[in-house]
Amino acid sequence: MPSAKVLEQKQAIVAELTERLKNSVTGVLVNYKGINVADDTALRKELREAGVQYSVVKNTLLSRACEGAELTGLQSDLTGTTALATSDEDYAAAARILANYAKKSKTFEIKGGYLDGEVVDLATIDNLSKLPTRDVLLANVLGAFQAPIASFARAIQAIVDEGGVEECLAKKAPAEEAAPEAAPAEEAAPTEEAAPAEEAPAAE
Repeated sequence: MPSAKVLEQKQAIVAELTERLKNSVTGVLVNYKGINVADDTALRKELREAGVQYSVVKNTLLSRACEGAELTGLQSDLTGTTALATSDEDYAAAARILANYAKKSKTFEIKGGYLDGEVVDLATIDNLSKLPTRDVLLANVLGAFQAPIASFARAIQAIVDEGGVEECLAKKAPAEEAAPEAAPAEEAAPTEEAAPAEEAPAAE
């Protein structure tokens, strides 16, 4: 029967794993069987540089942590050798790096994973692995935002090159001169003089 100290250590590991599962946006389980020391060192370095935490875990302890994190759907994958890769920010990094390595190995394989607290299938993990890196995504987004800004900046620079706003305004065609005053209304045609009334015949 394990001593109280051993039980305490196991409880601490389970508690740490539970918090790790809860606080990460994504996680991937792998069977690391067959990986040599050199490849393992290189893989850990790549994962670490991408902000991914990677560690070998005991299936029994991780199973208890999955219960605490409400990820019991992962328990069926906890057979054989198991390593856990988790990321607190990048959704695709762990899947991308591990999937790339698995393609080169006959024994190293992805067993399962989760995304935002939900267990996902291998097809979803495969789709995540095909996403571009975070830096590429940010570059694309910044490029989209910078396009209109660049056009605006070129327009402003053109104004500066031409001598400023006042100079540009001065070069514009002068406003049309004011329309000439309306011609005076035609003088009213003289009215006909009244024809003289016929004289009345003189009385006889």
